[in-house]
Parts: sequence; C-alpha cells; structure tokens
Amino acid sequence: MKKIIKNIDKPLLIVSIILFIIGLVMVFSASNVTAYMSHKVSPYNYFIKQAIFLTAGFFFSLIMIQFSSKTCGKVSWGLLIIIALSLAGLLIIGQAKNRALSWYDLGFFSIQPSEFAKIITIVWLSRYYDKNSKKLNSYAKSLFPLLVCAVIAALIFLQPDLGTTIIYAVIVGTIFLSVPIPFEIKSKTIFGLVGLIVFAAFVVVGSGKTLLFKRQLERFDFTRPCDKLLTTGNQVCNGYIAINNGGLTGVGLGNSTQKYLYLPEPYTDFIFAIIVEELGVIFGIFILILYLFLLWRIFIIGKRSSTNRGAILCYGIAVYIFLHIAINLMGLFGLMPMTGVPLPFMSYGGSFTICLIAGLTLVQIVSIENKSLGTSL
Repeated sequence: MKKIIKNIDKPLLIVSIILFIIGLVMVFSASNVTAYMSHKVSPYNYFIKQAIFLTAGFFFSLIMIQFSSKTCGKVSWGLLIIIALSLAGLLIIGQAKNRALSWYDLGFFSIQPSEFAKIITIVWLSRYYDKNSKKLNSYAKSLFPLLVCAVIAALIFLQPDLGTTIIYAVIVGTIFLSVPIPFEIKSKTIFGLVGLIVFAAFVVVGSGKTLLFKRQLERFDFTRPCDKLLTTGNQVCNGYIAINNGGLTGVGLGNSTQKYLYLPEPYTDFIFAIIVEELGVIFGIFILILYLFLLWRIFIIGKRSSTNRGAILCYGIAVYIFLHIAINLMGLFGLMPMTGVPLPFMSYGGSFTICLIAGLTLVQIVSIENKSLGTSL
C-alpha cells in the first residue's frame, strides 16, 4: 500500500477529491427542496445516498487499485458479456423510468448497466488492441471490436437512450482512431460507416418513418427555449434564469429560487445551473478550470505510459469525462438538445459516480505502473 500511495498521481487525486466534495455539497443544496416537496422524503435523502455512493466507490477503488491494468483487462471480457446480457434483460424485465428502460430497480437504489458498459468497454478495448497490436493489419482483428461494440450500442439505443448511445459510440470511435491500425483499414472503415449511415437515412426518410421516438425528436427543437417555456423549453429556459440570477458572485449557497420546483430534479442534469445561481459565474469558471486540469493530468499520464494498454485506458477515460462535461453543458446552454447526461462529479447518481471513480482509479493504476518503470513526470 505504501508503494501505491507513493506512486499515485497526487495532483489528479487532489483535484478529484475537491470536485467530489463540491459535488456532494451541491447535491444537498440542489435536492433538499425537491426531496421534501415533490418526493415526500427527508431533505437529506439524496445527500445521504450520494455520500453512500461515494463511500462505496472509495472502498471499491481501494480494492481495484491493488490490481494491474493487465489484470483488469483480463476480466473485462467476462464483465462485457455480463453487461451485454444485463442490457438485453432490461428490454424484457426492465422497469421504465423517465420513459426509458435503463435501470434495474433494487429498492434503495437503481443500477444503470449502460454506465458500466462505457468503462468496461474502455478496459476491454485497451486490452484487446494491446494484445493484438501485431495483428492489426488484418481487417478481422481490427474490426472485430467494432462489431461487438455495435451490438452493445444497439441495446443501449433500444432502451431508448440516445445520449448514452452517442457517448458510447464516440468513445469507441475515438479509441479506434487512436490505436496503431493501418490507415487504409481506418479510412475504408470510416467511409463504409458513413455510407451505411447515409443509406440508412435515405431508406428511413423514404419510408416516411423514423428510428427516433417522439420525445427524442422533440428535443431537437432546442433553439429559443424561452419561447417554449410551457412545453419543451421549460428546463433550459429555467436554467437560463438560474444562471442570470447568479451573476458573478451568486445569491448564496442554499438560496437558489429555481430549485423550488421550477427545474425538475435540479440535482441531476441541471445542477450546474444551480451552482452558478448560488455561487456565481466566477465559481462556475473555477469548476471548469478544475475540469481542464483533471483532463490534462489524465492525458499526461496516458502519454507517459510505456504500453498501448495504459495509453488507451487514459485517453478513453479522458474522452469519457470530456464528453459528459461537453454534452451536459451544451444542453444546459441550449447549444444542442438535452440528452439527460450527468455532469461529472456534480450530478447525483450511483451508477455514474461509481463508474467515474472506477475510471479515475484505472488512470491511477497506469500512473503507478508508469512510476514503477520510471516513465512519469
């Protein structure tokens, strides 16, 4: 354990802890009114649950960090099969929540398999492409992972969960482009996928049907949300109001007005709006700076890795975190449709919190391996 403590990346650890603490405080501030007034539970309900999730994630991290990245990769195949089966099972026995079959309801908390699919896929891809690094001039070896991931992406899409499907697909695509596969295979694969998508779009449009559900199509009408305050623009417009109320320095911790049922479940997708309303734009920028520093540290650790496995792990986790930040904030500011994507470290949620901790632990494992080989900064 002393060796682990010595070799972990301290800046990454400190920034992660700061962000988790800010997030826990803001989950309580953003959720207490909704918990009491809408869900008829204790104002501390979501704060306590989030604290439990963080504690569980911490102990899981202590166990996980004892293993090497190679060992994590070895078990990823089995975990990927389990996740694929659990995603398929949701379509049969899953209970709808927010009009999506994305969760297994276990009473005290719910499990969202699609969140675990992202992290497990990153580990599996890093293992697969590292193990087969000398065979990637073969189309079969290079494209087999894309086929497996396409099946998982389809299962997520059918829930339906468009936001998670997009994130999953971009993570897989980024890793595919980053590994040492011959340019010819990459280019032909990209052109083939683009052609397939265009062809499918023409077929769907020609048939007069759509692959998207009505509620998903409604989200694409995201411009001028305040003109649709009573319908599809309600959440985004109230988010604007929250940010405007906060100004530079905020109205004070706990003093948000928009969390009084104007924003539904403000402790999840729209928590950044509450943060800015209560603590101000300056504090919001501070959080963004911490995000940038965290992503930079992950990138540096990946760049210094002596193995393709370690580099792919770090780059995959960095893309995973970046996409959640970008999609959440772009949806909040009305730059793209809202997709229900949580904001890392800030949003309430057990599955995402534990997966985020697992992802950061994987990066720390790579850091430990780097320093053991003398390749760190």
